[in-house]
Amino acid sequence: MHLDIAVCLPREAETVALIRTVVTNTLLLLGVEDGCVEDVRLAVSEACTNVIDHAAGDDEYEVRLEVDGNRCAISITNAGDGFDASNLSGEMPDTSSARGRGVAIMQAVVDTVEFRSEPEAGTVVHLVKTLKIRDDGALGRLGRHRDSS
Repeated sequence: MHLDIAVCLPREAETVALIRTVVTNTLLLLGVEDGCVEDVRLAVSEACTNVIDHAAGDDEYEVRLEVDGNRCAISITNAGDGFDASNLSGEMPDTSSARGRGVAIMQAVVDTVEFRSEPEAGTVVHLVKTLKIRDDGALGRLGRHRDSS
């Protein structure tokens, strides 16, 4: 089973909760285990919050969720000026800093975090997570059906 959902959102703080709910509910309906859903939810929240906080202008951003079997790929794209992604170390900042933990959090909860950024083309944050599927969920049942065919 392949599922591909894309949502374009205005770059406003309220949209983070909206897309977090869309991703969470979709994965739960497919039968992804709760802990795994929570990891994806957290990574998406961090990536979208970074778009809201750091992208320039009033442009929209797009969140694309792709589920293919037990693999989930999420791309968060904005059309801002881009930035030097090589400066993102993923290390935690000093404990006195109120900011700067997003990349490290994303790296801790998903399998792969990639950044592509180019001037005038914007920035893409690409997250990949191997999903843990409940046997009684939609993906689990579809997988058994496919295996028995």
